[in-house]
Amino acid sequence: MKTERKPQHVLVTGAAGFIGSHVAERLLARGDRVLGLDNLNDYYDPALKQARLRRLEGSPGFRFVRLDLADRTGMAELFATERFDGVIHLAAQAGVRYSITHPNAYLDSNLTGFGHVLEGCRAQGVAHLVYASSSSVYGGNTKMPFAETDAVDHPVSLYAATKKANELMAHTYSHLYGFPTTGLRFFTVYGPWGRPDMAYHLFTRAILAGEPISVFNHGDMRRDFTYIDDITEGVLRVLDKPATPERMGAAPYRVFNIGNSEPVQLLDFIRCIENALGKAAVRQLLPMQPGDVPATYASTQALRDWVGFAPSTPLAEGIGNFVRWYRAYYRCA
Repeated sequence: MKTERKPQHVLVTGAAGFIGSHVAERLLARGDRVLGLDNLNDYYDPALKQARLRRLEGSPGFRFVRLDLADRTGMAELFATERFDGVIHLAAQAGVRYSITHPNAYLDSNLTGFGHVLEGCRAQGVAHLVYASSSSVYGGNTKMPFAETDAVDHPVSLYAATKKANELMAHTYSHLYGFPTTGLRFFTVYGPWGRPDMAYHLFTRAILAGEPISVFNHGDMRRDFTYIDDITEGVLRVLDKPATPERMGAAPYRVFNIGNSEPVQLLDFIRCIENALGKAAVRQLLPMQPGDVPATYASTQALRDWVGFAPSTPLAEGIGNFVRWYRAYYRCA
């Protein structure tokens, strides 16, 4: 006889963000209580973050706290006054290129802030911490597809370095204090309510406006584009199966790729957006930007073995859903 799942109280950091808002929505839909945390910074238009929050605030199981991860006192007080069954840590300063010009934002949020989350989990005895890593940790690796067993010692951006540091910090806490931590290396997430600094969002806006799009490395790039609903499903399944030691004496620590495992050429990706919009792009071919990598490609066998799931949404379906959302949200033809 199947045991009924007990509702959980889950902290979701970055709840006003792209992935965080989708994850919070799914948790609420299955009956969990969610405390959403976000600092609502202006890295991109806060109005989009507020709109995501409004979709959550009508749910009786949702509460929101505006708080910066780097606020040590505020984070300590939050963990001291709440009892979380699980923590899904998605808040971070995002963006590879932004990290080159604004390094302190990454040091404060991605390193100091993550340390405060780990300390809170340790002090409260949280049963499982799931946190966002990134495919960027693979850096200059050329072996494809990227596997979790590959060395990730050569990051090519500060953003990537902070995400690798998060994995090291989590392992240390799992080893010292015995609480399970699971890192998820996300591969180019896209879909409705997505970040406006992402390429697919920028392409869509420019094509509709009749403006040229910037195509870096002259289009000779491949990305493992992963649809948001697949990402959300993976996060929840991992949350429900806390990390265990891989061998005797090891820490209860895991890291998984979560990608579509089907890299797409950038020019093919652009054509997919053109088809969904019914309008051609004006391409401006440019050299590779600092911090970028030519290709990403996820091996997802470890995730499939662990939770019986791996992303698989076809690109045309996901882009179609995004374009419909974009037209409705921005009220454009």
